[in-house]
Amino acid sequence: MTDYLGHNENPLGEEQWNSMNETVVKVARRALIGRRFIDLYGPLGAGVQTVPEDQFTGSEKGAINLVGEAETARMFSDKRTFKTIPLIYKDFVLHWRDIEAARSHNMPLDVSAAAGAANLCAKMEDELIFYGDKNLGIEGLCNAKGRNKTKLGDWSKPGTGYQNVVAAAEKLNGGEHYAPYALVTTPKLYAQLHRVFDKTGVLEIETIRRLCEDGVYQSNLLRGDVAVLVSTGKENLDIAVSMDMSVAYLGAERMNHPFRVVEAVLPRIKHPDAICTIE
Repeated sequence: MTDYLGHNENPLGEEQWNSMNETVVKVARRALIGRRFIDLYGPLGAGVQTVPEDQFTGSEKGAINLVGEAETARMFSDKRTFKTIPLIYKDFVLHWRDIEAARSHNMPLDVSAAAGAANLCAKMEDELIFYGDKNLGIEGLCNAKGRNKTKLGDWSKPGTGYQNVVAAAEKLNGGEHYAPYALVTTPKLYAQLHRVFDKTGVLEIETIRRLCEDGVYQSNLLRGDVAVLVSTGKENLDIAVSMDMSVAYLGAERMNHPFRVVEAVLPRIKHPDAICTIE
């Protein structure tokens, strides 16, 4: 997370500003799901607006040779496009009387509005990661063309969730996309995994975690009953970040002080076949 923008006009004292900035970072880290298993590319700098997005299909094995003379297919992208990194932002207002009361009475400034704005930005980032944005030509994990799919069973029946995840992992393995895996489910499906698996005395979710070494997560942003399994790694997908989540001061307005939580991020799916949706 980076420092604030517009700091020359910032009406807050250093301690107040640090408190607000730390709150924004803390809330974002707690709320964000995609960043827990997807690598970041950047930060590249706030002025970077466009990045290349490469897609790769298929895979070729590396060569083994004593002197390095064996021919091997070179890695290159099958498709390259240039995408503009969109801004995600939410404005909030701190009232001048609150700032003055905190300053004159040596009280901590209430930064609840900043926390709320950071939470909404985090949700929008995950929405972009899972479903992209049709108007901006961005695909997400759950609607990327070329992803694998497998059928969702009835997870209320013990063992079905594990069987579905194994089936998804087998599809990824078939395309030579191996572990570590990460799994994201809806809260409903996540809750249904918290029952004893078969007669092992172990929760079903714990068995799945052994298969998904990069974590099992839940997100209420997933639509309907769906789960998504991803073979993680920068070779398969990442998040391009030109500006990490920051707070900008927008200038005094009718004596009050509007601020903006803002970031610039773009999910880049390089191997759509490294994703399998269970739906």
